[in-house]
Amino acid sequence: MKENFITEIATTWGENISEYFSLLQQHPIRLVSLILDLTIVIYIIVKILKLAKKSRAIQLIKGIVFFILITWISGLLNLNIVHSVLTAFLPSGVIALVVIFQPELRRALEQLGTNKLTNFFGMEKSLEARTRENIYKIVIAVEEMAKTKTGALIVIQRDISLSDIVATGIEMDSEISPQVLVNIFVPKTPLHDGAVIINNNKIVAAACILPLANSTDISKDLGTRHRAAVGISKEYDAIAIVVSEESGKVSIAKDGTLIADVKEEALKKILIKNIVTDRLENKKENKIKRLKNIKKIKSEKKATEEQTKINN
Repeated sequence: MKENFITEIATTWGENISEYFSLLQQHPIRLVSLILDLTIVIYIIVKILKLAKKSRAIQLIKGIVFFILITWISGLLNLNIVHSVLTAFLPSGVIALVVIFQPELRRALEQLGTNKLTNFFGMEKSLEARTRENIYKIVIAVEEMAKTKTGALIVIQRDISLSDIVATGIEMDSEISPQVLVNIFVPKTPLHDGAVIINNNKIVAAACILPLANSTDISKDLGTRHRAAVGISKEYDAIAIVVSEESGKVSIAKDGTLIADVKEEALKKILIKNIVTDRLENKKENKIKRLKNIKKIKSEKKATEEQTKINN
């Protein structure tokens, strides 16, 4: 009897699936609806699971899934009494879910009613917006270190890769935050001696060793950090920010030139102009210009070295 019942269910399912695929063949446009339907359901399930992990409700989700599965199986096997009891609990279960997940549901509804809708669906902010935010975070960290006269050297990669420089330090792959940057440069900590490399809105590495500029390129009064900042900005197209531990003054190096004693607002404007406005809004055109400039500087450096060898 039981085997016949299972066979009957399997046959019915098989026929239903066969009819459904026949319908899809007759109306291919329905396949698009099916894919869209499945995508939305899978996406919602994934978002709910991520939300559950963050709110420590994963065990509750497992219990709910188990409850639904048992209810479905009891109906399938015609366990009428069990099915009736479980079904009776469903309305109160919905109310319990609303109570348990009240903070998460409120946050989701608030996002639906505001411009944070993209955050709700997991869409990230534009690259330009994220870069601006991270520039502000870098400036906050720099100003904090300037107040305490904490020596620091932060290098921001632009178009030319700094992978060989990253290899000299400790890889981090960390989100940018003022607290992390300040903590890296606390004196006598493992990562404070060297440069921090930032790329793609991430702290890529710390304690990196940079090439030093020649003594002719920079004043002899300035220290190793300033020489390293000029050196990296001259050989690459990176921008380097220096905080002096003697004076607490902030300097910025770009294209082999050092701008000394830069104030907070000026620092923001320089970084936004060179990293956001020029680089992201006019990326292709400016990349060609910078690459030509780098090639010119390198060829001039090579010619100088050859001339020095000849003279010697």
